[in-house]
Amino acid sequence: MGKINEFSIFLNNPQQVYYAGQQIDGTVVVDLNEAMKLRCVSLRFEGKANVHWTEEHTTGSGESERRETDHYYAHEDYFNFDLMLFGSGQSTLLQAGRHTFPFSFLLPPNLPSSFEGSFGNVRYSLKGKIDRPWKFDHKTKKLFTVVSVLDLNEQTTAMSPAEGGNEKNLCCLCCKSGPISATFRIDRQGYVPGETIQLSAEISNHSSRKMKASRVRLIMYIMYHAIQKTRSDQQDVAVTSHQAILPGGSDVWNREPLRVPPIPPSNLIGCSIIDINYVLQLEVEPAGPAFDLEVPLELIIGTIPLRQVVQQQYGANLVPFSAVQPSNWGPFSTFQPSNLGPFSAVQQSAPAVSQPPQCVMAPPSYAECVFGKSSVLEEDENEHTGGDKNFAPSYAYYDWSK
Repeated sequence: MGKINEFSIFLNNPQQVYYAGQQIDGTVVVDLNEAMKLRCVSLRFEGKANVHWTEEHTTGSGESERRETDHYYAHEDYFNFDLMLFGSGQSTLLQAGRHTFPFSFLLPPNLPSSFEGSFGNVRYSLKGKIDRPWKFDHKTKKLFTVVSVLDLNEQTTAMSPAEGGNEKNLCCLCCKSGPISATFRIDRQGYVPGETIQLSAEISNHSSRKMKASRVRLIMYIMYHAIQKTRSDQQDVAVTSHQAILPGGSDVWNREPLRVPPIPPSNLIGCSIIDINYVLQLEVEPAGPAFDLEVPLELIIGTIPLRQVVQQQYGANLVPFSAVQPSNWGPFSTFQPSNLGPFSAVQQSAPAVSQPPQCVMAPPSYAECVFGKSSVLEEDENEHTGGDKNFAPSYAYYDWSK
Protein backbone atom coordinates (compact mmCIF):
# COMPACT_ATOMS: atom_id res chain seq x y z
CA MET A 1 0.00 0.00 0.00
CA GLY A 2 3.05 2.31 -0.14
CA LYS A 3 2.79 4.79 2.70
CA ILE A 4 -0.08 2.87 4.31
CA ASN A 5 0.65 -0.08 6.57
CA GLU A 6 -3.00 -0.52 7.56
CA PHE A 7 -6.39 0.97 6.78
CA SER A 8 -9.06 -1.03 8.63
CA ILE A 9 -12.46 -0.78 10.29
CA PHE A 10 -13.10 -2.54 13.61
CA LEU A 11 -16.43 -3.05 15.37
CA ASN A 12 -16.67 -3.23 19.17
CA ASN A 13 -19.26 -6.02 18.91
CA PRO A 14 -17.23 -9.14 17.97
CA GLN A 15 -20.35 -10.90 16.65
CA GLN A 16 -20.97 -8.03 14.21
CA VAL A 17 -24.73 -8.66 14.45
CA TYR A 18 -27.12 -5.80 15.25
CA TYR A 19 -30.83 -5.07 15.50
CA ALA A 20 -32.63 -2.00 14.19
CA GLY A 21 -32.38 0.85 16.67
CA GLN A 22 -29.07 -0.34 18.11
CA GLN A 23 -25.92 1.74 18.23
CA ILE A 24 -22.84 0.64 16.29
CA ASP A 25 -19.53 1.53 17.91
CA GLY A 26 -16.07 0.96 16.52
CA THR A 27 -12.83 2.47 15.31
CA VAL A 28 -11.09 3.21 12.02
CA VAL A 29 -7.33 2.60 12.08
CA VAL A 30 -4.90 4.33 9.72
CA ASP A 31 -1.27 3.29 10.14
CA LEU A 32 1.26 5.29 8.07
CA ASN A 33 4.97 4.68 7.67
CA GLU A 34 5.41 8.31 6.54
CA ALA A 35 3.30 11.46 6.48
CA MET A 36 0.50 11.59 3.90
CA LYS A 37 -1.12 14.60 2.25
CA LEU A 38 -4.92 14.16 2.13
CA ARG A 39 -8.20 15.99 2.17
CA CYS A 40 -9.94 13.84 4.75
CA VAL A 41 -10.48 10.42 6.28
CA SER A 42 -14.21 9.65 6.09
CA LEU A 43 -16.61 6.83 6.90
CA ARG A 44 -19.91 6.10 5.17
CA PHE A 45 -22.69 4.15 6.91
CA GLU A 46 -24.79 2.45 4.25
CA GLY A 47 -27.86 0.24 4.26
CA LYS A 48 -29.56 -0.73 1.02
CA ALA A 49 -31.28 -3.44 -1.01
CA ASN A 50 -30.60 -4.21 -4.65
CA VAL A 51 -32.22 -6.47 -7.23
CA HIS A 52 -30.67 -7.15 -10.64
CA TRP A 53 -30.80 -9.82 -13.29
CA THR A 54 -30.50 -10.05 -17.06
CA GLU A 55 -32.52 -11.87 -19.73
CA GLU A 56 -31.59 -12.43 -23.35
CA HIS A 57 -34.00 -12.45 -26.29
CA THR A 58 -33.86 -12.45 -30.08
CA THR A 59 -35.09 -9.55 -32.21
CA GLY A 60 -35.51 -9.29 -35.97
CA SER A 61 -35.17 -12.15 -38.44
CA GLY A 62 -32.87 -13.30 -41.19
CA GLU A 63 -29.80 -11.09 -41.62
CA SER A 64 -31.17 -8.53 -39.16
CA GLU A 65 -31.60 -11.09 -36.36
CA ARG A 66 -29.65 -10.25 -33.24
CA ARG A 67 -29.47 -11.09 -29.55
CA GLU A 68 -30.29 -8.41 -27.01
CA THR A 69 -29.90 -8.35 -23.24
CA ASP A 70 -32.51 -6.78 -20.98
CA HIS A 71 -31.54 -5.61 -17.49
CA TYR A 72 -34.05 -5.59 -14.63
CA TYR A 73 -33.31 -3.46 -11.56
CA ALA A 74 -34.76 -2.33 -8.27
CA HIS A 75 -33.17 -0.46 -5.38
CA GLU A 76 -34.04 0.67 -1.85
CA ASP A 77 -32.01 2.91 0.47
CA TYR A 78 -32.42 2.45 4.24
CA PHE A 79 -29.71 4.87 5.37
CA ASN A 80 -26.72 6.66 3.89
CA PHE A 81 -24.64 8.84 6.19
CA ASP A 82 -21.12 10.26 5.84
CA LEU A 83 -18.93 11.01 8.85
CA MET A 84 -15.70 13.02 8.62
CA LEU A 85 -13.12 11.42 10.92
CA PHE A 86 -10.12 13.61 10.09
CA GLY A 87 -9.59 16.69 7.93
CA SER A 88 -12.06 19.17 6.51
CA GLY A 89 -11.90 18.61 2.75
CA GLN A 90 -8.95 20.98 2.34
CA SER A 91 -5.47 19.61 1.78
CA THR A 92 -3.79 18.71 5.08
CA LEU A 93 -1.10 16.39 6.41
CA LEU A 94 -1.61 13.25 8.48
CA GLN A 95 1.61 12.43 10.27
CA ALA A 96 3.32 9.03 10.25
CA GLY A 97 2.24 6.57 12.93
CA ARG A 98 -0.87 4.68 14.02
CA HIS A 99 -4.05 6.77 14.16
CA THR A 100 -7.29 5.51 15.73
CA PHE A 101 -10.58 7.28 14.98
CA PRO A 102 -13.60 6.18 17.08
CA PHE A 103 -17.13 6.32 15.68
CA SER A 104 -20.74 5.68 16.72
CA PHE A 105 -23.87 5.35 14.61
CA LEU A 106 -27.46 4.71 15.66
CA LEU A 107 -29.25 2.35 13.29
CA PRO A 108 -32.72 3.53 12.23
CA PRO A 109 -35.80 1.44 13.12
CA ASN A 110 -37.62 -1.09 10.95
CA LEU A 111 -34.65 -2.39 8.97
CA PRO A 112 -34.97 -5.68 7.03
CA SER A 113 -32.63 -8.56 7.77
CA SER A 114 -29.37 -8.88 5.88
CA PHE A 115 -29.66 -11.21 2.91
CA GLU A 116 -27.43 -12.40 0.08
CA GLY A 117 -29.21 -14.05 -2.86
CA SER A 118 -28.58 -14.97 -6.48
CA PHE A 119 -30.37 -11.93 -7.91
CA GLY A 120 -30.45 -9.47 -5.04
CA ASN A 121 -29.33 -8.61 -1.56
CA VAL A 122 -29.99 -6.56 1.55
CA ARG A 123 -26.59 -5.28 2.62
CA TYR A 124 -25.24 -3.14 5.46
CA SER A 125 -21.71 -1.76 5.35
CA LEU A 126 -19.19 0.74 6.64
CA LYS A 127 -17.02 2.22 3.89
CA GLY A 128 -13.83 4.04 4.80
CA LYS A 129 -12.04 6.41 2.41
CA ILE A 130 -8.77 8.36 2.48
CA ASP A 131 -9.39 11.20 0.03
CA ARG A 132 -6.07 12.27 -1.52
CA PRO A 133 -5.69 15.29 -3.81
CA TRP A 134 -4.71 14.41 -7.38
CA LYS A 135 -4.16 10.74 -6.52
CA PHE A 136 -6.19 7.55 -6.20
CA ASP A 137 -8.20 7.34 -3.01
CA HIS A 138 -7.63 4.51 -0.56
CA LYS A 139 -10.79 2.56 0.31
CA THR A 140 -11.74 -0.17 2.77
CA LYS A 141 -15.06 -1.57 3.96
CA LYS A 142 -16.60 -3.69 6.70
CA LEU A 143 -19.92 -5.50 6.36
CA PHE A 144 -22.15 -6.34 9.30
CA THR A 145 -25.42 -8.19 9.82
CA VAL A 146 -28.76 -6.67 10.75
CA VAL A 147 -31.40 -9.11 11.99
CA SER A 148 -35.05 -8.10 11.89
CA VAL A 149 -37.18 -9.37 14.78
CA LEU A 150 -39.87 -11.90 13.87
CA ASP A 151 -41.52 -13.10 17.08
CA LEU A 152 -43.21 -16.47 16.56
CA ASN A 153 -45.51 -15.72 19.52
CA GLU A 154 -47.16 -13.05 17.38
CA GLN A 155 -47.78 -15.43 14.43
CA THR A 156 -51.24 -16.96 14.73
CA THR A 157 -50.36 -20.23 12.95
CA ALA A 158 -46.89 -20.77 14.42
CA MET A 159 -48.08 -23.20 17.14
CA SER A 160 -50.62 -24.97 14.90
CA PRO A 161 -49.77 -28.38 13.43
CA ALA A 162 -49.80 -28.86 9.67
CA GLU A 163 -50.76 -31.90 7.62
CA GLY A 164 -51.14 -32.64 3.93
CA GLY A 165 -51.60 -35.53 1.56
CA ASN A 166 -51.40 -36.40 -2.10
CA GLU A 167 -51.61 -39.36 -4.48
CA LYS A 168 -51.00 -40.03 -8.14
CA ASN A 169 -51.32 -42.84 -10.65
CA LEU A 170 -48.33 -43.89 -12.72
CA CYS A 171 -48.65 -45.06 -16.29
CA CYS A 172 -46.76 -48.18 -17.27
CA LEU A 173 -46.68 -48.60 -21.09
CA CYS A 174 -50.36 -48.59 -22.07
CA CYS A 175 -51.69 -49.55 -18.65
CA LYS A 176 -52.38 -47.38 -15.67
CA SER A 177 -50.62 -48.65 -12.58
CA GLY A 178 -51.96 -48.45 -9.03
CA PRO A 179 -51.56 -45.19 -7.09
CA ILE A 180 -48.75 -43.99 -4.88
CA SER A 181 -49.97 -41.97 -1.92
CA ALA A 182 -48.44 -40.05 0.96
CA THR A 183 -49.50 -38.13 4.02
CA PHE A 184 -47.13 -35.70 5.71
CA ARG A 185 -47.41 -33.82 9.02
CA ILE A 186 -45.46 -31.70 11.50
CA ASP A 187 -46.25 -30.71 15.08
CA ARG A 188 -46.20 -26.95 14.45
CA GLN A 189 -45.46 -24.42 11.72
CA GLY A 190 -43.17 -21.95 13.54
CA TYR A 191 -39.47 -22.59 14.19
CA VAL A 192 -36.28 -20.68 14.87
CA PRO A 193 -32.85 -21.71 13.50
CA GLY A 194 -31.31 -24.39 15.68
CA GLU A 195 -34.63 -26.11 16.44
CA THR A 196 -35.39 -29.60 15.20
CA ILE A 197 -38.50 -30.32 13.12
CA GLN A 198 -40.07 -33.74 13.77
CA LEU A 199 -41.13 -35.24 10.44
CA SER A 200 -43.96 -37.77 10.27
CA ALA A 201 -45.15 -39.40 7.05
CA GLU A 202 -46.77 -42.55 5.63
CA ILE A 203 -46.07 -43.55 2.03
CA SER A 204 -47.83 -46.37 0.19
CA ASN A 205 -46.65 -47.72 -3.15
CA HIS A 206 -49.53 -49.57 -4.78
CA SER A 207 -47.95 -49.22 -8.21
CA SER A 208 -45.98 -51.82 -10.14
CA ARG A 209 -42.89 -49.62 -10.10
CA LYS A 210 -40.17 -49.07 -7.57
CA MET A 211 -39.91 -45.73 -5.77
CA LYS A 212 -36.22 -44.75 -5.86
CA ALA A 213 -36.41 -42.73 -2.64
CA SER A 214 -38.48 -40.42 -0.49
CA ARG A 215 -37.05 -37.18 0.84
CA VAL A 216 -38.00 -34.06 2.75
CA ARG A 217 -36.61 -30.72 1.59
CA LEU A 218 -36.67 -27.46 3.50
CA ILE A 219 -36.89 -24.95 0.64
CA MET A 220 -36.39 -21.19 0.65
CA TYR A 221 -38.50 -19.46 -2.00
CA ILE A 222 -37.33 -15.97 -2.98
CA MET A 223 -39.22 -13.41 -5.07
CA TYR A 224 -37.20 -10.58 -6.59
CA HIS A 225 -39.32 -7.58 -7.61
CA ALA A 226 -37.76 -5.37 -10.29
CA ILE A 227 -39.48 -2.25 -11.61
CA GLN A 228 -41.11 -4.03 -14.55
CA LYS A 229 -40.90 -7.71 -13.71
CA THR A 230 -40.72 -10.27 -10.90
CA ARG A 231 -38.40 -13.26 -10.84
CA SER A 232 -38.62 -16.30 -8.55
CA ASP A 233 -35.81 -18.46 -7.25
CA GLN A 234 -35.44 -21.28 -4.76
CA GLN A 235 -32.67 -22.87 -2.70
CA ASP A 236 -32.54 -26.07 -0.69
CA VAL A 237 -31.86 -25.21 2.94
CA ALA A 238 -31.75 -28.78 4.30
CA VAL A 239 -32.54 -32.25 2.93
CA THR A 240 -33.03 -35.66 4.51
CA SER A 241 -34.04 -38.87 2.73
CA HIS A 242 -35.24 -42.46 3.11
CA GLN A 243 -34.53 -45.65 1.19
CA ALA A 244 -36.30 -47.04 -1.86
CA ILE A 245 -39.86 -48.43 -1.67
CA LEU A 246 -40.56 -51.61 -3.65
CA PRO A 247 -43.81 -52.21 -5.59
CA GLY A 248 -46.60 -52.92 -3.12
CA GLY A 249 -44.46 -51.68 -0.25
CA SER A 250 -44.72 -48.77 2.17
CA ASP A 251 -42.54 -46.55 4.30
CA VAL A 252 -43.05 -44.62 7.53
CA TRP A 253 -41.30 -41.50 8.77
CA ASN A 254 -41.62 -41.67 12.55
CA ARG A 255 -40.80 -38.18 13.87
CA GLU A 256 -37.53 -38.05 11.95
CA PRO A 257 -35.42 -35.03 12.97
CA LEU A 258 -34.50 -32.19 10.62
CA ARG A 259 -32.55 -29.32 12.18
CA VAL A 260 -33.17 -25.80 10.92
CA PRO A 261 -29.78 -24.26 9.98
CA PRO A 262 -28.91 -20.53 10.21
CA ILE A 263 -31.20 -18.78 7.70
CA PRO A 264 -32.94 -15.39 7.47
CA PRO A 265 -36.43 -14.99 8.96
CA SER A 266 -39.53 -15.35 6.82
CA ASN A 267 -40.92 -12.50 4.73
CA LEU A 268 -37.84 -10.23 4.91
CA ILE A 269 -39.99 -7.66 6.71
CA GLY A 270 -39.06 -4.07 5.84
CA CYS A 271 -37.91 -4.85 2.28
CA SER A 272 -40.41 -4.31 -0.54
CA ILE A 273 -38.27 -5.67 -3.41
CA ILE A 274 -37.34 -9.12 -2.00
CA ASP A 275 -39.69 -11.64 -0.36
CA ILE A 276 -38.69 -14.87 1.41
CA ASN A 277 -40.94 -17.81 2.28
CA TYR A 278 -40.24 -21.35 3.43
CA VAL A 279 -41.83 -24.67 2.50
CA LEU A 280 -41.17 -28.13 3.94
CA GLN A 281 -41.84 -30.60 1.14
CA LEU A 282 -42.14 -34.39 1.14
CA GLU A 283 -41.21 -35.91 -2.23
CA VAL A 284 -41.54 -39.47 -3.49
CA GLU A 285 -39.41 -40.20 -6.56
CA PRO A 286 -40.55 -42.98 -8.92
CA ALA A 287 -38.03 -44.97 -10.91
CA GLY A 288 -38.22 -44.24 -14.61
CA PRO A 289 -39.89 -41.30 -16.36
CA ALA A 290 -42.43 -39.72 -14.02
CA PHE A 291 -42.85 -36.61 -11.93
CA ASP A 292 -42.32 -36.82 -8.17
CA LEU A 293 -45.26 -37.02 -5.81
CA GLU A 294 -45.07 -33.85 -3.69
CA VAL A 295 -46.69 -32.83 -0.40
CA PRO A 296 -45.73 -29.26 0.63
CA LEU A 297 -46.29 -27.70 4.07
CA GLU A 298 -45.69 -24.01 4.80
CA LEU A 299 -43.25 -22.97 7.55
CA ILE A 300 -42.57 -19.74 9.42
CA ILE A 301 -38.94 -19.13 10.36
CA GLY A 302 -38.63 -16.59 13.18
CA THR A 303 -35.98 -15.04 15.40
CA ILE A 304 -37.85 -15.30 18.74
CA PRO A 305 -38.97 -18.82 19.77
CA LEU A 306 -42.40 -19.83 21.02
CA ARG A 307 -42.87 -19.52 24.79
CA GLN A 308 -44.41 -22.99 24.98
CA VAL A 309 -41.37 -24.48 23.27
CA VAL A 310 -38.98 -22.67 25.60
CA GLN A 311 -40.89 -23.99 28.62
CA GLN A 312 -40.84 -27.53 27.20
CA GLN A 313 -37.08 -27.32 26.67
CA TYR A 314 -36.30 -25.84 30.09
CA GLY A 315 -39.12 -27.32 32.17
CA ALA A 316 -40.84 -25.68 35.11
CA ASN A 317 -37.57 -24.15 36.36
CA LEU A 318 -37.39 -21.60 33.56
CA VAL A 319 -36.25 -18.28 35.03
CA PRO A 320 -37.27 -15.07 33.24
CA PHE A 321 -34.52 -12.79 31.99
CA SER A 322 -35.59 -10.07 34.44
CA ALA A 323 -33.96 -12.14 37.18
CA VAL A 324 -30.46 -12.17 35.71
CA GLN A 325 -27.86 -9.74 34.40
CA PRO A 326 -25.57 -11.53 31.97
CA SER A 327 -22.52 -9.53 31.01
CA ASN A 328 -22.43 -10.36 27.31
CA TRP A 329 -25.65 -10.90 25.38
CA GLY A 330 -24.39 -9.50 22.11
CA PRO A 331 -27.19 -7.49 20.46
CA PHE A 332 -29.65 -8.20 23.28
CA SER A 333 -27.50 -6.40 25.87
CA THR A 334 -28.85 -3.04 24.67
CA PHE A 335 -31.88 -4.00 22.56
CA GLN A 336 -35.11 -3.56 24.54
CA PRO A 337 -38.26 -3.79 22.40
CA SER A 338 -41.51 -3.85 24.32
CA ASN A 339 -42.67 -7.34 23.37
CA LEU A 340 -40.19 -10.05 22.51
CA GLY A 341 -41.86 -13.07 24.06
CA PRO A 342 -39.15 -14.73 26.16
CA PHE A 343 -37.00 -11.62 25.70
CA SER A 344 -39.63 -9.14 26.92
CA ALA A 345 -38.07 -9.04 30.38
CA VAL A 346 -34.60 -7.91 29.25
CA GLN A 347 -33.88 -4.71 31.16
CA GLN A 348 -30.61 -3.10 32.17
CA SER A 349 -32.09 -2.33 35.58
CA ALA A 350 -33.03 -5.95 36.28
CA PRO A 351 -32.55 -6.96 39.94
CA ALA A 352 -29.61 -9.14 40.84
CA VAL A 353 -30.10 -12.76 41.88
CA SER A 354 -28.90 -13.77 45.33
CA GLN A 355 -28.60 -17.45 44.35
CA PRO A 356 -27.91 -18.85 40.88
CA PRO A 357 -31.15 -20.07 39.26
CA GLN A 358 -31.44 -23.74 38.34
CA CYS A 359 -32.14 -22.98 34.69
CA VAL A 360 -31.90 -19.77 32.71
CA MET A 361 -32.66 -19.53 29.03
CA ALA A 362 -29.74 -17.92 27.22
CA PRO A 363 -30.15 -15.55 24.29
CA PRO A 364 -29.29 -17.02 20.90
CA SER A 365 -25.84 -17.37 19.50
CA TYR A 366 -25.22 -16.18 15.95
CA ALA A 367 -24.08 -18.45 13.15
CA GLU A 368 -23.03 -17.82 9.57
CA CYS A 369 -25.75 -18.41 6.98
CA VAL A 370 -25.92 -22.00 5.75
CA PHE A 371 -25.27 -20.85 2.16
CA GLY A 372 -21.83 -19.50 3.04
CA LYS A 373 -20.01 -16.42 1.81
CA SER A 374 -20.60 -14.59 -1.46
CA SER A 375 -18.74 -11.79 -3.21
CA VAL A 376 -19.71 -8.31 -2.01
CA LEU A 377 -17.60 -6.29 -4.44
CA GLU A 378 -19.66 -3.54 -6.06
CA GLU A 379 -19.36 -1.72 -9.39
CA ASP A 380 -17.12 1.06 -8.06
CA GLU A 381 -14.82 -1.39 -6.22
CA ASN A 382 -12.04 -3.73 -7.29
CA GLU A 383 -9.44 -6.07 -5.85
CA HIS A 384 -7.54 -3.05 -4.48
CA THR A 385 -10.42 -2.16 -2.14
CA GLY A 386 -9.42 -3.24 1.35
CA GLY A 387 -11.54 -5.01 3.95
CA ASP A 388 -14.36 -7.44 3.22
CA LYS A 389 -14.56 -8.83 -0.31
CA ASN A 390 -16.65 -11.86 0.65
CA PHE A 391 -19.32 -11.98 3.31
CA ALA A 392 -22.06 -14.17 4.78
CA PRO A 393 -24.73 -12.74 7.12
CA SER A 394 -25.08 -14.35 10.55
CA TYR A 395 -28.46 -15.22 12.00
CA ALA A 396 -29.87 -16.02 15.44
CA TYR A 397 -29.29 -19.69 16.28
CA TYR A 398 -30.69 -21.52 19.30
CA ASP A 399 -28.77 -24.52 20.55
CA TRP A 400 -31.13 -26.01 23.15
CA SER A 401 -28.47 -28.50 24.28
CA LYS A 402 -26.55 -25.60 25.81
